Amino acid sequence: MSRPLFWMPEGGPCWFPPMENASEQGLLMAGGDLSPERLLFAYSHGIFPWYGDDSPILWWSPDPRCVLLPEELHVPARLERVLRRGRFSFSVDTAFREVIHACATVPRPGEPGTWIVPGMEEAYVRLHELGHAHSMEVREDGVLAGGLYGVQCGRAFFGESMFHFRPDASKAAVVFLVRWLQDRGVKLIDCQQASSHMLRFGAREIPRSEFLRRLSVLCG
Repeated sequence: MSRPLFWMPEGGPCWFPPMENASEQGLLMAGGDLSPERLLFAYSHGIFPWYGDDSPILWWSPDPRCVLLPEELHVPARLERVLRRGRFSFSVDTAFREVIHACATVPRPGEPGTWIVPGMEEAYVRLHELGHAHSMEVREDGVLAGGLYGVQCGRAFFGESMFHFRPDASKAAVVFLVRWLQDRGVKLIDCQQASSHMLRFGAREIPRSEFLRRLSVLCG
């Protein structure tokens, strides 16, 4: 028997039902809003929003969870050669709005639309303005070639999306991100769900219970 889906009205308290109420796919709750307070509360408890234009806000916490520990980063030899050639230059938080808009609009093979709807785009821009969301920019010949963005909570970073206009640019952004975070004491990068792209970098799946235990220390 499927569990009833909890509904939170907009402007309600920063609260989520217990994890045992999540569906098999990890859907935990619907409704609420994308205020900075709710987003930060959600991330610190292993929950993130993901929905489309024709849907209410949906909140997820999948089990297992895909994570990358910075010390376990694996850089493929070909990409390491690309980085050594100095083809790309890197920056942090110099073009957040441009990066998230590219993540929302650049087509992806096999994905007909985007989950970064306009309301979500603006919500993460607000988080960035408050110092909680960061973007990594990759440029080639001075032109934005790729990048990614995510949310930092204490010593944990929650990767959200990436894009590329030029080959290898998003991969280079991942390597730059991990090394940048490691220098700042971040111990865990959340990849949400496993993908072949992130598994090649050394990401792995862990039980949600372990993920939440780690967050209680890193985001506490």
